[in-house]
Amino acid sequence: MSSALIIFAKAPIAGLAKTRLIPALGPQGAAALAEKMLGHAVGQALASGCETVELCVTPDTNHPAFAHLVAQSGGRMLLSEQGSGDLGQRMDRAITRALQNHGRALLMGSDAPGLDANVLRTANVSLNNYDAVFVPARDGGYALVGLTQPRPDFFVDMVWSTPFVMAHTRARMQAADFRWAELDPLDDIDEPTDLACIPSGWLV
Repeated sequence: MSSALIIFAKAPIAGLAKTRLIPALGPQGAAALAEKMLGHAVGQALASGCETVELCVTPDTNHPAFAHLVAQSGGRMLLSEQGSGDLGQRMDRAITRALQNHGRALLMGSDAPGLDANVLRTANVSLNNYDAVFVPARDGGYALVGLTQPRPDFFVDMVWSTPFVMAHTRARMQAADFRWAELDPLDDIDEPTDLACIPSGWLV
């Protein structure tokens, strides 16, 4: 089965991107780190071996960082907009769209530096034997979800950005008698205390 890998990202605009890091880095510093993490995520996604890589962004596709990354990919990456709705609605819409043309769809964020090409390949291969795969985040959410079929019930009416997202998702999958795999948890970079997990040299 072919695979589509979708990167969800917010435009690295000062005051919009990584706002919880602003007390530590300032608006410009938080946006600069967001752009650094986005570039890393795109590079790892392109190295993952997935047949399709899509950068799915908000609020629109106009930020020059997006055009730069697409150009750097040499035409190997699609650019799209997330559209309206809460995070779960946007995620479900992107995954459902990808599954119209591929047997597997993986969706990742751009703020977990440990989500490298090896992890992405492992997640993709896991879908040979499971209905879903997750890379949990140590803050209680998850950094990646992969599915072989649309499951809007896993995304609707979820309270996002809380320590209980992965736990609630597990409960929904158990209720649906779903088979899923979980890889080792990774650190998300959301709060000032998370900056200790940033790779050396990423903060200027």
